[in-house]
Amino acid sequence: MRQLFIALFALLLPTMLSAQEADVRVPYEEDIIDKTMLSSSPFYYTNLMLKYRNGTEPLTADEYYYLYYGYAYSEDYRPFVENKPLTEMLDILSRVNPEQPTVGQMEAIIERGAEALEIDPFNPKVLNIMAYAYGALDDPQREALYFAHLNGILAAIESSGTGLKEESPWHILMFSHAYDLLASKGYAYQESRIISRTVEYVPLMRKTHDRIKGFYFDYSRVYRNKPDDVTFKRDRTWQFNNLKPRDYK
Repeated sequence: MRQLFIALFALLLPTMLSAQEADVRVPYEEDIIDKTMLSSSPFYYTNLMLKYRNGTEPLTADEYYYLYYGYAYSEDYRPFVENKPLTEMLDILSRVNPEQPTVGQMEAIIERGAEALEIDPFNPKVLNIMAYAYGALDDPQREALYFAHLNGILAAIESSGTGLKEESPWHILMFSHAYDLLASKGYAYQESRIISRTVEYVPLMRKTHDRIKGFYFDYSRVYRNKPDDVTFKRDRTWQFNNLKPRDYK
């Protein structure tokens, strides 16, 4: 499955800027809240999400940035909720012959994908597969839409840091987004390692051509939204950015 996923990424993604070349814009909480909560703001979150879901006009890099990080303050943000439609989507995909996908398989993937995006609307894996499925169904308009969403979200994450050191991590809203970003670059990776109260390190299976051994990710928004009944094998009870964990209703 991972091989197929990486192969799809290689097929769909254009060459992206490296971490060193990208303009770093750390997502500060005050800025994200100010820009997405004010109804008069061009980045008002309700309007951004409608534009994202409708797909009638392209989003700018700034809009993808505030859309992604503003989601951390949405009532729908539940980083620990099980995404069963995604599991079903991947199960269907595992039985697809990439050279001869059937209409029925692609339609089933799209149906599960739409449900999965209701739980995690910016999941790179789902966006990638949705673009693939619509392309297989010869629907270039929707293929291009999900292709643009995929690249816009990945670019937003990459703009949040260099990923090359603890002081400049890539900021993530879901555990899987970190691994999807690395998969989009064709990297094989190991399990993440805790570095600090906000940052984890994901080592690569082998060094990159420029001798990078792994990348750093900020998971603080994920753990800040952890329900009390979720436990870990390792202690993850820290407070993040002086904000209390969110209460789930």
